[in-house]
Amino acid sequence: MQINLEKIKKEKSIKQFLEFGIIVFDKPDNCTSFDVSDFVRKKLKLNKTSHFGTLDPMVTGVLPIALGRAVKLTGFFLGEDKEYIGTMRIHEDVSLEDIRKIIKEKFMGTIIQLPPVRSSVKRQEREREIKKFELLEKKGKEVSFLVECQGGTYVRKLVHDLGEAMGIGAHMIGLKRIRAGIFTNKEMVSKEDFEKAVEEFEKGDEKILRKIIIPAEIVSEVYPVVEVKKEFVDMILHGAPIYHKFLTKKLNWENGKKFCLFDGEKFIGMFKVINEGDYFARSEFTFQQVNK
Repeated sequence: MQINLEKIKKEKSIKQFLEFGIIVFDKPDNCTSFDVSDFVRKKLKLNKTSHFGTLDPMVTGVLPIALGRAVKLTGFFLGEDKEYIGTMRIHEDVSLEDIRKIIKEKFMGTIIQLPPVRSSVKRQEREREIKKFELLEKKGKEVSFLVECQGGTYVRKLVHDLGEAMGIGAHMIGLKRIRAGIFTNKEMVSKEDFEKAVEEFEKGDEKILRKIIIPAEIVSEVYPVVEVKKEFVDMILHGAPIYHKFLTKKLNWENGKKFCLFDGEKFIGMFKVINEGDYFARSEFTFQQVNK
């Protein structure tokens, strides 16, 4: 089932957007992801906001910010593939062909990566998948590149390890995220444009702000959508698990599989399959609609 996000966007009130929406912010450098999230929260006078995945202070670009109760969806978007454009400086001059050869041999597909010393996670080796590592241009010892990788990959460490593998050394001097899962730089809003939208909203014109907020129901583009029979919707909203008999069609899904539950275009919540007797799934997050 495909959810009509354009229809939802047209029908939602601005209050509903601010309570259950997402803004794709163009994170500036020299600030943390938390700084950006807190900036959005204060500007929109919201109780809570949250970012979808940390960017280093010096890294710019795509940073999705959840508004209001959409913060409950944060964990459902983490781990998605990311895409970056950046610039590295090699410490000795070698050709693009030589660098590409090492990338092809050692830095494509599944790699083993040890997080850097300054990281928020435990320093232990982890497998990460590099789906694309393209060199775009070389000017002297500066090389621009594009990387598409599994979420949780440290691109700065990737560049460092490439330099080590070549035996010449290399370090990253600039990085911009252009995609985080389904969110891309096409939906991105700058700090200046965001401030302008809020300013117009405070004057009574919500048009610009509405345009930059994405319905949080976009989670339906990451997880499969399940429909239930209408007579059981109220029971689920009040905490009942999903029984097999609640479903509009029989599903034979494995335990642990996560999905979105909808009643037509109305988002009910996120659920996980358990398959225990008559039970099909239990709630991970049940959403109560906001009055217009």
